[in-house]
Amino acid sequence: MLILLWGLSSERTMAAVIEPLHRLGAPTRLIDQLDVLHTAVRLDVDARVRGSVRIREQTIDLEAVSAVYLRPYDTRLSATTSPGAEDAAWRHAVAVEDALASWSELTPALVVNRLEAMATNSSKSYQLRQISRFGFRVPETLVTTDPRAARDFWARHGTVVYKSVSGIRSRVSRLRPGDHARLDDVAACPTQFQEFVAGRDHRVHVVATDVFASVVECDADDYRYAGGRPVDIRACLLPREVEDRCRTLAEALDLPVAGIDLRQGRDGEWYCFEVNPSPAFAFYQDATSQPIGEAVARFLAGHAARGGVE
Repeated sequence: MLILLWGLSSERTMAAVIEPLHRLGAPTRLIDQLDVLHTAVRLDVDARVRGSVRIREQTIDLEAVSAVYLRPYDTRLSATTSPGAEDAAWRHAVAVEDALASWSELTPALVVNRLEAMATNSSKSYQLRQISRFGFRVPETLVTTDPRAARDFWARHGTVVYKSVSGIRSRVSRLRPGDHARLDDVAACPTQFQEFVAGRDHRVHVVATDVFASVVECDADDYRYAGGRPVDIRACLLPREVEDRCRTLAEALDLPVAGIDLRQGRDGEWYCFEVNPSPAFAFYQDATSQPIGEAVARFLAGHAARGGVE
């Protein structure tokens, strides 16, 4: 049985899964998006899902795939200097990505993670509603295109942060006095505002039943964009009930691998801000030496060894 990976060979998190798979001796093939213009996909869908992927001189039988790890990027823009339907290279990249995305939703193989399950992250407000069902506190949140509503929310809470409402990575920033005039811009751009919760950040990676937690110390609004400020990330243990909540949340969202952003407030409560369905865990693994990539590899290889059908 075969483990298939789809993403960029140059990406650190993808490498952090491939390396332990090779050490385990698991049969592995990578569909490298850097090779998209040399990739062709054939699909046949009836009572079974059959097909193949040809990458240069290599052919992969999709029926032989028992487990899949997905970290696809939008390679259409890098495939050509003239993106658009009139460009043959762009059309080819679109066709390849659409075919692979469709196959990943239909295959009976284990998929980490299916695109349908990842879609909850495309609406932050929808995902927050799901999170609140599992015992985590969520900050009071406003999504609006009304500048007056945004100003009223700010006045009510005193300290407020804002970020994109989409699933695209964005920087979390605190509203400051000079932002009053800029709030008029939300009329053309739906924006999410949240009450600021003081406390200590934690990043939790769930891999099946394994939980890897780290505590983050940084005084920036968003430690991922610290601007030269010190960032200290250390492995830690969570209270058992919080760890169990993380497992339950990831399972309910159908995400065998998930990155969960928590903050323990000064009031002792645990707040959850987001569940990342395709976490770039290599950043945390490098900082803490936690074997997150190895856990993902063992999960994939173990499922493949047991027969590989969900």
